[in-house]
Amino acid sequence: MTQRRTRLIAALDTRDPAQAETWAAAVSPHADAIKLGLEFAYAAGFDAVERVAAGRDLFLDLKLHDIPNTVGAAIGSLSRIRPAMLTIHAGGGSAMVAAARKACDDSFPEDQKPILLAVTVLTSLDDHGLAEMGIKDGAKAQVLRLAELALRNGADGLVCSAHELAALRAEFGDKPVLVTPGIRPHGAAAGDQKRVMTPTEARTAGADWIVVGRPITGAADPATAAAAIAAELSA
Repeated sequence: MTQRRTRLIAALDTRDPAQAETWAAAVSPHADAIKLGLEFAYAAGFDAVERVAAGRDLFLDLKLHDIPNTVGAAIGSLSRIRPAMLTIHAGGGSAMVAAARKACDDSFPEDQKPILLAVTVLTSLDDHGLAEMGIKDGAKAQVLRLAELALRNGADGLVCSAHELAALRAEFGDKPVLVTPGIRPHGAAAGDQKRVMTPTEARTAGADWIVVGRPITGAADPATAAAAIAAELSA
């Protein structure tokens, strides 16, 4: 069996465009993509997103979640940025996911469509947190429910915890693109993440991409930290 190639996304979570540029330059030789999300987009604006992402594959992690028409229109507005990957919340429902799919197909050139990723259950949530919201059968069952809904309505892949990777591969096979945040190298603090794995564990479980933020950007030398994770993935 051929070993899956798992790629690294470096999450550049900051409000400061200069800091994001510095990190991007440092990690780009070692990471396959960079992630910019809500914190950066809200603070610095989308012109800054374009500048930092120029010449790099961008995982634009905005987790869109609204009525279908609004999500579709928002994706149309983002088409000038040409992200490689774009996130929505699977919890927005079938019609919202379908509207996002249509907007990607209508708003982007055929060879520049982003990978449309549906977020299942945030890695900051565990079974207790889900139970507080009325979801009594735990994270795995909820992830599988939302995954089926999202993939049936046109999502290219999913954002999920590493703990659900094996179950998703067993249920849906190799086709969906699986992107996994909440990755912590050995010895790194978990922070606010509840369902975490190491890079090697995530690769073995079936991740196509892993997202690593604070263990890289919080390191004394972000380039060295990113290089170490990349080396672990390719070992």
